[in-house]
Amino acid sequence: MILPNVRATFGRTEANYVVWLLTRGSERERDAAEVRLREEGFDNILDDPRTFNALLAHVGLSTAPQPLVFYVLVRHALLEDGINDRVFADYLAALLLEFGKGRRAWRIDNQDGPEFNYLADLVAAAEDASGHRAFLLRAHLGEFALWLSGLFPDQIEARVHRRGAPGLGYYEALGASGFRSAADHRYAERNGLDRVYRACADSFVALRIALNRISDRHLFPNRGDPIDRLLRQVRDGFQN
Repeated sequence: MILPNVRATFGRTEANYVVWLLTRGSERERDAAEVRLREEGFDNILDDPRTFNALLAHVGLSTAPQPLVFYVLVRHALLEDGINDRVFADYLAALLLEFGKGRRAWRIDNQDGPEFNYLADLVAAAEDASGHRAFLLRAHLGEFALWLSGLFPDQIEARVHRRGAPGLGYYEALGASGFRSAADHRYAERNGLDRVYRACADSFVALRIALNRISDRHLFPNRGDPIDRLLRQVRDGFQN
């Protein structure tokens, strides 16, 4: 089960790193940054475009705390569309971190269980399941659809042209359905996820587009057919 808890892991280590990024050894600027940190809070510092730009400009990006990197990338991608609720950024950052571990994206939990390669298989399994497993399958349907359509839209578009596979709309529909079904489950309410899942269902397309921005600009900038990518970006209302 993926929880929106990335921000809760931030502490003095992450704050010190961001202050260093913004000041680069200037004692006077560091003192000013520390005052600002105390007065405004870490969330507001992370929302500042200067923090985002400093993080991207730092040649040692791979050495930065990974949860911090993913949170800032997601948060600023969402802010571009006016999505201000930090819970979205928290949840999506946690999703990217969790699904980046080995084959975790293809499994409904951290256990060494069966892998699901297709959304249709998750739908079928959820219909035959009950209790906690049914909840996990429905939540995973939403998360897996969002991860695939968010980070790998070029691959989805290529399969549409190559063999008539389902397009992004298919992932959006099943993903939103998975989140909505999971939100209605008692386990969602018990874990405080019912609001998160409903919000993801209602905003699935906007979240997918935000993740597309991260994929296109930062993760896979030179992959995929450039014409297909441009057409997708125009259709979604954004360009690099």
